[in-house]
Amino acid sequence: MSNTFGSLFRITTFGESHGAGIGVIIDGCPAGVAVDAAHIQAALDRRRPGQSDLTTPRKEADTVHIQSGLFEGVTTGTPISLFIPNADQRSDDYSHIAHAYRASHADYTYDVKYGRRDYRGGGRSSARETAARVAAGAVAAKLLAHFGIDTVAYVSAVGEVEVPLEYTELDLSLTDTNPVRCPHPETAALMEARIRAAQAAHDTVGGIITGVARHVPAGLGEPVFDKLPAVLGHALLSINAVKGFEFGSGFEGTKLPGSVHNDEFYTDETGAVRTRTNHSGGSQGGISNGQDIYFRVAFKPVATLLQPQQTINDQGESITLVGRGRHDACVLPRAVPIVEAMTQLVLADLLLRARANQL
Repeated sequence: MSNTFGSLFRITTFGESHGAGIGVIIDGCPAGVAVDAAHIQAALDRRRPGQSDLTTPRKEADTVHIQSGLFEGVTTGTPISLFIPNADQRSDDYSHIAHAYRASHADYTYDVKYGRRDYRGGGRSSARETAARVAAGAVAAKLLAHFGIDTVAYVSAVGEVEVPLEYTELDLSLTDTNPVRCPHPETAALMEARIRAAQAAHDTVGGIITGVARHVPAGLGEPVFDKLPAVLGHALLSINAVKGFEFGSGFEGTKLPGSVHNDEFYTDETGAVRTRTNHSGGSQGGISNGQDIYFRVAFKPVATLLQPQQTINDQGESITLVGRGRHDACVLPRAVPIVEAMTQLVLADLLLRARANQL
């Protein structure tokens, strides 16, 4: 089972959607990092269900309990244990799928892999597991802040509605001023309408989240297999419902000639090495070059629909299934802090690894 992520800054998550709760063990966090429950809670509040009428109505306070690894508000260098109890389970909502394979869910694949599955909300395959990642990411963010590194993500597309500007042209401080988490107010209003239309039709809609990491020092990334974009891609593609990842100029960059796409180096007035453009997304040879790291993550439409769909049961018989329970029509607004958390975990790990690269 691959429930552990990271090399030096390492996390192991545990728990299921309808079990006692969700948790994470963080191993390798250096001593001396100032962390408190309020900071972790603020990150969890951005991910939690029921935060607006655009999200699932499941009511979870997602209250974090720090069980070890901190003393007097500072990390001790020992394993950090964080636990988030489940409070609003309604397991009966899932009794109708005890023997059914929902379209585009993990029901069949978990069954064939393990010979059994927890059908209550998908068990371990539920996106509720990501609460543990967000809690761990909040700790990683405190470590990164010590080195002046910050990360931010925002919803850049919902269905066919897309922000018309690059991240460099946006005021990213506006991201949390609306329930969609889009820093372009005019587009945010259109995105909200698009999500409400999906809700009204008992349907779902996907989209894209753009992520940016700023003030990242040059030298992060471990060639050849743990290049910065490779590890970041691994992290982000491990998030539920993610179907695509592109780094820097991504697929659009393939349309440019090399003479335009190349990022020319120069020395700025402070003597720092910079690039005139940043098509590379802040990485060359898999190693950060000191420029902004930016990327895009594609999320599919949520698989649970409150309308009839054809499928089969675990006996191979054809059935008609209608989704029940409480679900998001669009996962994007709640996925923003998850994308940030996985980015923070990657950078924290690569930062610690880079400090061992030279005498």
